[in-house]
Amino acid sequence: MDRRHFLMGSLAAAGATVRSRALASPNDTVRVACVGVHGQGREHIRRYSAMENVEIAAICDVDESVLNERLGALEKAGKKRPAAYTDLRKLLEDKTIDAVSIATPNHNHTLQTVWACQAGKDVYVEKPCSHDMFEAKQIVAAARKYNRLVQHGTNSRSSIAREAIGHIREGLIGDVYMARSLTFKWRDTIGRKPVEPVPAGVHYDLWLGPAPAHAFTQNRFHYNWHWFWDYGNGDLGNQGIHQVDVARWALGVKYPTKVSAIGGHFMFDDDQETPNTLSATFEFDDNGRKKMLVAEVRHWMSNHEAGLGEGGKAPNTVGAVIYGSKGYLAIWDEDHGRYQSYLGREQQPGPSGQDLGNNWANFIAALRTRKPEDLNAPIEEGAISTTLVHLANLSYRLGRTLDFDAATYSVRGDSEANKMFRREYRKPYVVPEKV
Repeated sequence: MDRRHFLMGSLAAAGATVRSRALASPNDTVRVACVGVHGQGREHIRRYSAMENVEIAAICDVDESVLNERLGALEKAGKKRPAAYTDLRKLLEDKTIDAVSIATPNHNHTLQTVWACQAGKDVYVEKPCSHDMFEAKQIVAAARKYNRLVQHGTNSRSSIAREAIGHIREGLIGDVYMARSLTFKWRDTIGRKPVEPVPAGVHYDLWLGPAPAHAFTQNRFHYNWHWFWDYGNGDLGNQGIHQVDVARWALGVKYPTKVSAIGGHFMFDDDQETPNTLSATFEFDDNGRKKMLVAEVRHWMSNHEAGLGEGGKAPNTVGAVIYGSKGYLAIWDEDHGRYQSYLGREQQPGPSGQDLGNNWANFIAALRTRKPEDLNAPIEEGAISTTLVHLANLSYRLGRTLDFDAATYSVRGDSEANKMFRREYRKPYVVPEKV
């Protein structure tokens, strides 16, 4: 790595001067830092680079080879070279940065968002916003305490799905009683990878962050970390969180009262810990009326349903289907940004639409107004959908149904489940009780 562009240090003091403010006009430049740029972080860079009056002021990644590649790509595209960091805490000392856009592994999302809020930065954080139930509460608390705008990376909230949900609220498909979240994606085995030395230029301690110390393997690093409980939340917390969020949004509910999940890691003999096949059922009490959400994950052979996946990359079927007394409505995965309704016993095609939208542009627009209500995917909603993922994974791992009490934020009569709401942190990477 070019050492002229390498900085590293400790966390900025919580009382640092805050630059973020109501911008005087759309012509004011918003300075954004992109953090974690190997996978989805590339999309963050692409989105911000395409916006007028938005500058990617800094890039942070613990893998210097990835960091240098992204810096080079920006310069090749004629963009100003951003500052480069491997340690987010040093980046946060820069008072001229308005916002931080986080696309690191799941196990770092909450702590890094808390740090950014404490440093006076607004935050775009990828899904799922937390690694466990405790963190889902803490990330919301940090946003509120430090008066920060925090957008969740559930991109469908800025897509044509908004129009589809509007039709549902207006009664297009009648009384809504059930929704299904479908995440059928072709994913091959990850095989087995041996322990090996940490690659040159990888700051592995920073990558591990709050997670337990573990010898380095390729399967526990780039992307495949999704399939290990120490870092990821399986495909329900990877791709499935998008569909769970849309399904819950469409039902008009918040926390479930009962959760039951079964599944397994089928077919493949490899390092993966999380299930590659899962069926989770959530029951909700909506002012005395029961509603139901079923979330399914499959990693291999599957079919298309309700038009989802047809004409796309076979055999993927990714989206949400919402059922009512007068028909049903299918909302495609955010990569397609499409919905189609089917009405009556004959399932006649009803209103439909297509528009990808732009969750990042909505975030920037909200930074200019400083109005939390202008965020399409506010962290409060993202955190609730994320808890559904965690409760389903807990039910799967414990092998039993969970009775959740939203008022106490606990599982009734299940101390073992409640103990799993919060993981043990590797010091000094600790999400605090009081943010």
